[in-house]
Amino acid sequence: MNSELAYITGSVVIAEHQVLKNGELLWEQDRNADLNAFLRAAYDQFSGHYPKFHKMDALSKLGWLAAEVLLKDIDNSAFQPEETGLLLSNRSSSLDTDVKYFETVKEFASPALFVYTLPNIVMGEISIRHGFKGENTFFVSERFDAELMSAYATQLLATTPLKRCLCGWVEVMDQQYETAMFLVSNEPTAQPLTAGNLNAIYQIK
Repeated sequence: MNSELAYITGSVVIAEHQVLKNGELLWEQDRNADLNAFLRAAYDQFSGHYPKFHKMDALSKLGWLAAEVLLKDIDNSAFQPEETGLLLSNRSSSLDTDVKYFETVKEFASPALFVYTLPNIVMGEISIRHGFKGENTFFVSERFDAELMSAYATQLLATTPLKRCLCGWVEVMDQQYETAMFLVSNEPTAQPLTAGNLNAIYQIK
């Protein structure tokens, strides 16, 4: 069994057309830009070499971008694929894409959109990108539940082969969006994994 303590080793918040990493503003765009334009510009800023990004729905793009920024400059080869898990949540599930898919059904159902009518697909896109094969769970709740997130992630690190976990909130509905993603592990840092510390990071916008 691993340590029963867990720690926050990094964080990314994307909201209001800003990208913050570990509390510091990395990049921002004109807030009058629509969500698709913002996501494309952020992709160009932080990656720009993953063509499959353009086929994703907005929820997957947002979560994928947060993971891309969070894991930048981290040596993933130091971990086995099954040693990294994912624990995400949101309010609207995949409703943003569901509505768009329903509109296509009136004429020709879009298989490209149908792929994304499950909220956990964002975890699949992140896992494919980074080669993760660890345990993963997606919760749907009215608000960001820091108590659940911290307790569940700590339990995963203590009772499974996981050595680190990406956890957080990834929400998209129409033009409204926000994500707060955290990398947690049982390697001691200055920030223990607590509900209070998660909420403090989540509020940085």
